[in-house]
Amino acid sequence: MQTVAETGSTNDDMMARARSGEGEGLWLRAERQNSGRGRQGRSWDSVTGNLFASTLVRLGEGDPPPASLALVASLALYDAVAAFLPEDEHVSLLLKWPNDLMLEGGKLSGILLEREGNAVVIGIGVNLARHPEGLDRPVTSLAVHGMPPAPDIFLRELAERFADWLAKWREPGLGAIRDQWLSRAHPPGSALTVHDPTGRKLEGMFDGIDADGALRLRLADGSVHVMHAGDVFLV
Repeated sequence: MQTVAETGSTNDDMMARARSGEGEGLWLRAERQNSGRGRQGRSWDSVTGNLFASTLVRLGEGDPPPASLALVASLALYDAVAAFLPEDEHVSLLLKWPNDLMLEGGKLSGILLEREGNAVVIGIGVNLARHPEGLDRPVTSLAVHGMPPAPDIFLRELAERFADWLAKWREPGLGAIRDQWLSRAHPPGSALTVHDPTGRKLEGMFDGIDADGALRLRLADGSVHVMHAGDVFLV
């Protein structure tokens, strides 16, 4: 586990290390990022006191689909956050496809996967001390729910949970990961509004995720639309 005072993006730094042969398991944390980003090129607000970190997974023969590492990261985040929440607030913590962790309806974290050959870099940002204002969706931080942990303490918890879930992803495999993800997600039948990568808007009900981790959206006519990427909003 390594920490730098400031960098452009921990994902960019870790990607460079992947190209130079870095092995699996390293975590890189920045106290501040000046070019942080989220999915689909969105900027990620980098406020001191929050977590900005990336890790690296080397894909092996027989590993599940690389995109399903988003489920691994989501499960690790859920368990790490739960470790710092009062027990009575666990019920308000849930996962939303593809990789959001929600707390009392507000987005708490972000996950970004990028691939270079057999290396998948996983960047994770968590609103520990503060959250941005004025966004187009509700956001929150752990500070709203009590005394947040310091980023380095939170990362130690997260890294341990991630290693556990990564081992389960490989054995017994994606089926077990999928079941555990669903047990922490909003229930089937939840109303969703979805924007696919082309910008098309769809409305329907959450019908779980398929064997590869793609979203199943049940439309009004009863048909099921499968999505591998997009933005999802709980209605």
